[in-house]
Amino acid sequence: MFVAERMTRHPVTMSSNSTIGEVDRMMKKNNFHRMIIVDDGKLVGYLSDRDVMRVAPSPATSLSKFEIRELLDKLSVKDIMQKKVVTVGEDATIEEAALIMYQNKVGGLPVISQVGKVVGIITATDILKTFIEVMGLPSGGKIRMTLEVENKIGVMADITSVIADSGINIDSLIVCKSDKNKTQLVVRLDECADKFEEIKTKLNERGYKVIHVVNF
Repeated sequence: MFVAERMTRHPVTMSSNSTIGEVDRMMKKNNFHRMIIVDDGKLVGYLSDRDVMRVAPSPATSLSKFEIRELLDKLSVKDIMQKKVVTVGEDATIEEAALIMYQNKVGGLPVISQVGKVVGIITATDILKTFIEVMGLPSGGKIRMTLEVENKIGVMADITSVIADSGINIDSLIVCKSDKNKTQLVVRLDECADKFEEIKTKLNERGYKVIHVVNF
């Protein structure tokens, strides 16, 4: 799954000559936490709601909201924007985008085309939504089974063959390594209540430990 398939296309952008007040109002209007700053089609920075709060008067100020607005409308975005922008390519995978966000402790990334143009934005919410869909959570009628197995060649093929021989379709399968010797397999099966105990018994007979089961 690629970033281009999950990003928000044609993101709202503003120029570095905009005032902080203008950007602040645009972010509040659209419920954004960050704004991409573009000059002449080129990415030059970004501004977050935290940056705005950093230069805005304290809530304890005696200034009226109109005076605060006038003050922010006198400050330029280019004076406080973050110029070092972490980005991701549109052809990158969702996993790469998630890793970049995690490593850089950011909640969103401008998405750049091969020619350097801003073509979208992908956020932590998009990553979470993708994870939920990969796990098959929006659709009901599934059994989620977690197995603890040895981390060795052939285990996955063996387990999937047991399930296939029972005539049940695997909806999704996630591998979670717990340590170098043990691995947890999270398997979501199509509705199979009448056959599940048979599948579980066969897996136990082959030495695979089912440690958790839930029916969605």
